[in-house]
Amino acid sequence: MSQITVGQTHTMTYVVPEDRCVPDVLPESPEFQSVPRVFATAYFVAVMEWACMEALRPHLDEGQCSVGTHVELSHTGATLSGMTVRYECTVTQVDGITVWWRVEAFDDLGPIGEGRHSRAVLDQARFEAGLAKRAEKAGLPR
Repeated sequence: MSQITVGQTHTMTYVVPEDRCVPDVLPESPEFQSVPRVFATAYFVAVMEWACMEALRPHLDEGQCSVGTHVELSHTGATLSGMTVRYECTVTQVDGITVWWRVEAFDDLGPIGEGRHSRAVLDQARFEAGLAKRAEKAGLPR
């Protein structure tokens, strides 16, 4: 992994599509189906991870990948499909293979969430080999 330092920032925008709303997360759940069509927290977290992955990508060496290891976040604003969400990520700590970010999110009307996220940088081949062993142990095809 090439040098990534505390204080580095990255911004990513995301236009919320119609199919990233609460009822789309678990169509089989009546509880999810009863919630209005607003940007789902599950997708909000996924796009936050994506923003941090995008920030980290230029620092990965050939054959490396990153995996999320921690999410701590508040989702405080209801965003409608068609609105743009801006994620602002700032590196707060680099601890060996783990990079920590402070993430703030805003939609067209203001702040909608904030939190922390960490990603570990791994050798992709080694990670995939470990997954294959795990699948074999669980009796799952891989």
